[in-house]
Amino acid sequence: MEVKIVNHSGHPLPHYSTEHSAGMDLRASLKQDIVLKPLERTLVPTGLFIELPVGYEAQVRPRSGLALKKGITVLNSPGTIDADYRGEIRVILINLSSEEFVISDGERIAQMVVAQHEKVEWVKVTELVETVRGEGGFGHTGKN
Repeated sequence: MEVKIVNHSGHPLPHYSTEHSAGMDLRASLKQDIVLKPLERTLVPTGLFIELPVGYEAQVRPRSGLALKKGITVLNSPGTIDADYRGEIRVILINLSSEEFVISDGERIAQMVVAQHEKVEWVKVTELVETVRGEGGFGHTGKN
């Protein structure tokens, strides 16, 4: 699938790192470093603008290594970029560690997955089909 992209970052376009990768790394596009203090959040620009086809979204997700090793994650994970959005892709990062984290220009800060989605047409009814689970919610199956 071809997707139009404008790149004002000065960095390479997002790309798949391996043959079967689902996500592409997004990089920070900064004029100066951002120091992210513990429990602080910030909006990080990428310098990228995309035009997705109707019926698709781009999901912005954390990078697992950054989350595990540094405690840095995407706050609204996954963030959604709609097909009609034409603004700059920006990533809401939060520092869940006890140490400051420095975000530099070109730093890989998140990953982006492009996915197809369906539109829902609601059918209003007075009752739903019964299931074995029924209304069982969080923890309804026990500890194991």
